[in-house]
Amino acid sequence: MEKMMNSFMLGAIVMCCAAIGVFFLRFWRRTHDRLFIILATAFWLLGVNWLALAITEQDELQTALYVVRFVAFLLIIVGIVDKNRSTRGAPPARAKAPRA
Repeated sequence: MEKMMNSFMLGAIVMCCAAIGVFFLRFWRRTHDRLFIILATAFWLLGVNWLALAITEQDELQTALYVVRFVAFLLIIVGIVDKNRSTRGAPPARAKAPRA
C-alpha cells in the first residue's frame, strides 16, 4: 500500500512539473524572455528526475539522479542571475507626462 501511495505522489509531482513547464513555455512564447524558457526547461528536468525516481529501484541510479536535480536548480539560478544582469545595465523607463 505504501509503495502504491508513493508512486501516486511521485506521479502527481511529475504532472505538476510538466504543467509548470508548459505554463512557463506559454509566457516565453508571448515575451521571448530567456528566463521563461530556462525555467520551463528546469521544471521539465525536475519532472524527468521524479519520473526516473519513481521507476528505478537501484540505489546507485537514485544517487545519480541528484545530478539531474542539481542541474535543474542550477538552471534556475542561472536564469535569475541572467535576468538580473540584463536589466541592471538598461536605463530606467521614463513615464510620459500627461499633456495639459
